[in-house]
Parts: sequence; structure tokens; C-alpha cells
Amino acid sequence: MELPVVNHKDYVAKIGDDHKFPINKFGELAKYLIDQKIVKNFYNPLACSFETLNRAHSKNYINDIKNKTLDENAIKKIGFPLVDSVVQRSLVATGGTVLASKLALNYGIACNTAGGSHHATRDEGAGYCVFNDVAVAAKHMLSKKFIKRVLIIDLDVHQGNGNSEIFKNDRSVFTFSMHCKSNYPAKKSNSDLDVELKDNIEDKEYIDILKKNLLLLNKENFDLIFYIAGVDIHYNDRLGKLKITDEGIKNREELVISNFFDKKIPLCGVLGGGYNKDFKKLVELHAILHKSCASIL
Repeated sequence: MELPVVNHKDYVAKIGDDHKFPINKFGELAKYLIDQKIVKNFYNPLACSFETLNRAHSKNYINDIKNKTLDENAIKKIGFPLVDSVVQRSLVATGGTVLASKLALNYGIACNTAGGSHHATRDEGAGYCVFNDVAVAAKHMLSKKFIKRVLIIDLDVHQGNGNSEIFKNDRSVFTFSMHCKSNYPAKKSNSDLDVELKDNIEDKEYIDILKKNLLLLNKENFDLIFYIAGVDIHYNDRLGKLKITDEGIKNREELVISNFFDKKIPLCGVLGGGYNKDFKKLVELHAILHKSCASIL
């Protein structure tokens, strides 16, 4: 069976060629997945509806994004210019994770080629995150009664503070974040389970810590997994502070994906962060998620 993967041309917004965020990675990843024959055809998402967004975000915030009326400080906190293509990208990428979560339930595993915008909270965006796509998709799937309990496993180098804030009083969603202690955000939120890593940690220690925590998570019952597979843990990442190799990322993906696939728990994989100094390498690192998912089917 071919891995269901969601992609849209609008994932690439016009933020300027000199912007720090590598926005072109979304388009290049799609090309790479086709060239490497990991995917033949993509599923195309629709822009996420107001009603679906509103399950995780406030009406005022959604309207301020859609109408481009957010104040300057709030725009600065997000880090993107609030232009039409950024608004469209935020709506479509969120719709992409909603679609990927439905595909995961149908096929057992599915991925988006964007997503993992885990710093956005109910009322604001931050750290290149406009809408929290995983929170929106989790709330949607729960509200439709497709599932009863969700696990968000966040292995981005930065803490998934947006998810922990949105779900802090929601027992139907378990938030797990394993991140670099000294990295952004400076003020951490409380996930259901946080694992703080010291700077410059290497492959073996990282994988050993992850294995121990997967054993803890396996004691709980979940109907759907959202996996935020940030590759900013890589030793050559501009925003990382960890020392994980290509092989370490490959081992991580195989470990996480096989852990839940073997238990027949549907998994929806999303990109998370990645700011590698080598752009070509960044695309290859992000593709490890999709390759690992495709190889297990």
C-alpha cells in the first residue's frame, strides 16, 4: 500500500527570499518525495474552516489573522509578515493536518508535508506558528467522535508549549514533549509529560531516553497519535543545540513509527521544525519521516 501523504502548493508562502525561515522546504520536500518514488500522488487539502479552527483558537484571533488586523507586536511574535499568502498557507497547512489525521484513521498511517505548528496557543501565534494544526485536528477528530483519546508526541527540539496550553485541562489529549531545556521558548509550559534534554546530547543517549519514555506511554490507551517529527535536533541545525546525526534521526523515526504501528494505533506524522545550515540536507532529513512511514506499510 502507498503511504497517504498530504501536500499543497500553497504551503510555500511569499515571505521574502532573505527570510530566516526556510519556507521553500515545503515545495522541495514534495518534489523530493516524488523523485525518490516515496509518493506517486498527493492528497490535496482544503483551507481549514472557521468552525474547525474555532475548536482550538478564539474567534477574535482567527478573524485577526484572516482580516490581517493583528497588531504589530503579535505579528512580530509570529515571525512571518501577515500577507495573503501567509494567511492562505496557515489555513491550508492546518487543513492538511486535519485531512492527514482522517487518512491515518483510514489507513493506519499518514503524513502531512507541513504542520507541527506547536507554539500557537488559543489566542496568539508565536515562533513561526500561526494556527496550531495538530491541536485543531485533534479537537476536530474528538468532536466528531471518531476517537476518544489522543497522544501528541512532540520530538521537535523546542517545547510544544502551544499544545500543552491548549490541552492543559483536557483529559482526552495527552501531551508529551521531549526537547532541549535551554532552547525556545524561554518560559516552558507544563505538558502531561515533559522530558528536558541538556545541550549537545548525542544519538545513543537521545534514543535511550526516548525508548524509556515510549515504554511509559505504552501503558496508556490511545486511539490516534500525532507525531511532530522536528529535525531541528540535528547537529547542523541553526536553532538546535543538540548533536543528533542523520542516522540518529532515522533511528528515532523508525522507533516511534514501529512502536505505534505494531500496536495498530493510527499515526499522523507532521513535519515540525528544521533550520539546517544545508538546505538540501534539510529536505532529506524531513523526508526521513515519510520514508520511514512508507517502508513500514
